[in-house]
Amino acid sequence: MPAKNFHVRQAAVSALRAWAKGHDYAETLVDRHAQRRMLSSSDRGLLQAILFGVLRHRRVLDHWIAKLRQGKLDADTRDILRVGLCQILILNIPDHAAVNETVEAGKTSVRPLINAVLRKAITSRKRLLEELDDLPPAVLHSHPDWLYNRWRKSFGKAKALSIMEWNNQPAETFFRLNPLIPTDAEIPGTPCDHAPGYFLLDGKIPSKLLAEGNLYIQDPATRHCVDLLKPKPGEKILDACAAPGGKAFLIASALGSGKGLTCTDSNEKRIPRLEENLARLGITADEVSVHDWCKPAPERFHGAFDAILLDVPCSNTGVIRRRVDVRWRLQTTDIDQLTEIQTAILTNALPCLKPGGRIIYSTCSIEEAENVELVTAFAKEHNLRLVKSIQITPIDHYTDGAYAALLIKP
Repeated sequence: MPAKNFHVRQAAVSALRAWAKGHDYAETLVDRHAQRRMLSSSDRGLLQAILFGVLRHRRVLDHWIAKLRQGKLDADTRDILRVGLCQILILNIPDHAAVNETVEAGKTSVRPLINAVLRKAITSRKRLLEELDDLPPAVLHSHPDWLYNRWRKSFGKAKALSIMEWNNQPAETFFRLNPLIPTDAEIPGTPCDHAPGYFLLDGKIPSKLLAEGNLYIQDPATRHCVDLLKPKPGEKILDACAAPGGKAFLIASALGSGKGLTCTDSNEKRIPRLEENLARLGITADEVSVHDWCKPAPERFHGAFDAILLDVPCSNTGVIRRRVDVRWRLQTTDIDQLTEIQTAILTNALPCLKPGGRIIYSTCSIEEAENVELVTAFAKEHNLRLVKSIQITPIDHYTDGAYAALLIKP
């Protein structure tokens, strides 16, 4: 008989294979494979813990595999060993379950090998863990060398190490109450001292409150750009890169409704989710439409807005704790390409401001090239006044990383 929960480990291996082929992001794969195998909520949680654990600790897992097994391994067998070693050496799942149920996830021909390597890991556990301090920092914390070196240059070695350590911790869940749909229900969280209106979730996500629009799951780092924007009732405001709607929610909360708010997004496939989220939160925007801001703005938008929020596509280096696979997808050349996109979006949005209007440029990046360097250069070139900028880093602010800058048009 197969082990009781081998299908969870099998799902983790299948998800890793799909991820390696570039089929989807890690969080999407958890949902897909949990639904496909009709996993219970507890088994879904285990699947996520294993998949995220492997992606967070990929380099150190491969280091251990090299120590425990000499010779080449095919991709499937390597992923099975990653899944097993992650359970044994990182997640501290009981040895018998980690070994037996992971072995069952392999083909019959490789099960003896998988069993031998995992049992060797158990007997060698103390030595394997003690030797970790001798590893290079980027291997120990499972980040690409180029990213560690980049952060070491920008922040210094100590902060670069702290950022990598932060990225490997499970992310906490925060939410904000919706002032447009108040509730008398008990609030399932602890207020955040550093972020008024935000709560740290205690326990499971409250599905009823979420479905009825009483709250929105959102990290406190998202608030900084809207705080700089300072939306006022009666203003015309554009949220240019709006999906899935978190910052549009903050804008509408400040306005008291969706009146005056226009939302666009470049991806037509994201519009239904944006509209669904806005409706659930009690927000009726003036307009929700598709527009790619790498292209010139529609004529009707020219000179139409008092304020524009540009939450632009970015490297996501401030949210690697949540988006665990970003570190492996991102290449150094991507940041150069992203700055070109970001500059194009700024350029095309600028004509849409009224005289004296303001643009908020926002990212979830901690890269100077995408943030202060880009904004400073753009403001100088276009004769804009850079009033204020904020760089949020996880290690200094204990939230996701973010950047926001306020630019005023003459």
